[in-house]
Amino acid sequence: MNADQLRMARAALRWSVRDLAEKSGITANTISRIENGSDTRTSTVEALKRALEEGGVTFIPENGGGAGVRLACR
Repeated sequence: MNADQLRMARAALRWSVRDLAEKSGITANTISRIENGSDTRTSTVEALKRALEEGGVTFIPENGGGAGVRLACR
């Protein structure tokens, strides 16, 4: 998951940075730094990705058309 995907996933779920912080256990400041391009630990990215996936996001890998996200069918 890259910074663009993180922002797109939050937007798709209509979650604020604080919503994601609460659901992932990662501070809002850390999430903002990641979204602005700062490097972070793999475990932090995994916690964020897990929370977003549990919220209903599917991550789409780079496949020639660019990495992205989509909402899972419910």
